[in-house]
Amino acid sequence: MQIQVLQNFVSRKVDAIIVAPLDDKALIPSVNSAKTRNIPVIIFDSGLASTNYDAYVATDNFEGGRLCALRLADQIGKKGNIIMLKYGEGSESTIKREAGFLEGLKEFPDIKIISGDQYSGSTFEKAMQVSQNLLNKFGNPDGIFCSNETSTMGMLRALELAGKAGKIKLVGFDINETLIKGIQNKILHGVAVQNPVQMGYQSVKTAYAIINKKEFKKNVDTGVTIVTAENLNDPKVQSIVYPDKNN
Repeated sequence: MQIQVLQNFVSRKVDAIIVAPLDDKALIPSVNSAKTRNIPVIIFDSGLASTNYDAYVATDNFEGGRLCALRLADQIGKKGNIIMLKYGEGSESTIKREAGFLEGLKEFPDIKIISGDQYSGSTFEKAMQVSQNLLNKFGNPDGIFCSNETSTMGMLRALELAGKAGKIKLVGFDINETLIKGIQNKILHGVAVQNPVQMGYQSVKTAYAIINKKEFKKNVDTGVTIVTAENLNDPKVQSIVYPDKNN
């Protein structure tokens, strides 16, 4: 579907295209087609396995994953067994988060990953099922990392149903009302949160600059914040967690 939409815009010869790829490889031919027709392309949120675009506006997902590793390590006392639940193959943003998480864990030789090859899939129901299977297989790990919103929600619910919420430390990625409540109730011990308002704003700003032949940055890092029960009420964190209320 995303390929068809992008190809439609290319055929209409729009002035610029801003796109968040659902797959880091599938959109490459369509982006190449746009560039062949001299249509500027701004990639945002999730990357492309190519450099044939004009600008990239996104969270530093690798750094976000690394910060999640530091948070989880702190929560489990820098030792123990943990699970990393991946999202899906071809998702450039979550692949980088997972790589960053593994990099961060290198600082803690007493932490062992007992499962790191399972994928949650794109739906809550699938993520919860995979999470339940992991909990049934591995019992009581000390901590768990999930690399996106769906996997974090699925694992949180699985922990609740198993009566293990709060006992097993859980760190994830992204935010919504359910995850905010999890943080408030101290059964979710941290999430890496992006700044979607800045991603959208900087993407449009960059497209405008390119169209009008003004200076622009090839890579724009829109930041990442680890949200916890300790900093949830901080005004700066609130502005990111509740962008509609603060922008």
